[in-house]
Amino acid sequence: MQLIELRDYIGSELAVSRFRDYCPNGLQVEGRPEVRRIATAVTASQAVLEAATAWGADAVLVHHGYFWRSEDASITGIKKRRITHLLQHNVSLLAYHLPLDAHPEWGNNVQLGKRLGFAEEGRFGEQDIACHGRLLEPKSLADLKQVIAQTLQRDPQIIGDLGANITRVAWCSGGGQSYFEQAISLGVDVFVTGEISEQCFHMAQETGAAFIAAGHHATERYGIQTLGGHLSAHFGVEHRFFDQDNPI
Repeated sequence: MQLIELRDYIGSELAVSRFRDYCPNGLQVEGRPEVRRIATAVTASQAVLEAATAWGADAVLVHHGYFWRSEDASITGIKKRRITHLLQHNVSLLAYHLPLDAHPEWGNNVQLGKRLGFAEEGRFGEQDIACHGRLLEPKSLADLKQVIAQTLQRDPQIIGDLGANITRVAWCSGGGQSYFEQAISLGVDVFVTGEISEQCFHMAQETGAAFIAAGHHATERYGIQTLGGHLSAHFGVEHRFFDQDNPI
């Protein structure tokens, strides 16, 4: 398929134009015009780029790309090395941030919820990217911890009574800790996200709503894989997910 066809298809399906984001969504670095192999990853790190180009990728598709609003715009240091690698290998980089978090089928949040046994009942937070609902099978906080550890292959950090019964849940992949207060107002028993901030401890202690930090990277592995799998099936291109382990 053609690179421009890939860019336009994803942009339309993820409704990129409706999002106000912290980075450009879509084609960030242009490579060869024809795409036969797509590599996906959470973040376009140097290790991911090297593995993808060694595999023979024509395009790298990620959740965390480059050119964030708050970063220095200069092409120096790490950014220079990464972009140089892409240009030398004539490989494209496409990145989708909030549109991939929010998508109702391929999104990080819907895919995370499916794997953890959450039934979505609504959305909240910035541009409705966070979800709330119920556990398909109510369980104790300790049992939910075990499910998360087994599914994501890492021990989550938990603030709350492990013996508490959990029915109502809210979740947001990645760095969604700022939505904890909104989640509490929805009456949930637990909020699951990737990272934790200092004030989350006190909010959990004083409200009784549990907080689970399951890892920014770990909670955002599934959307990009699902999107890559869809593109492979829809366009007949090869797809491989490259998972660089990240404890954060």
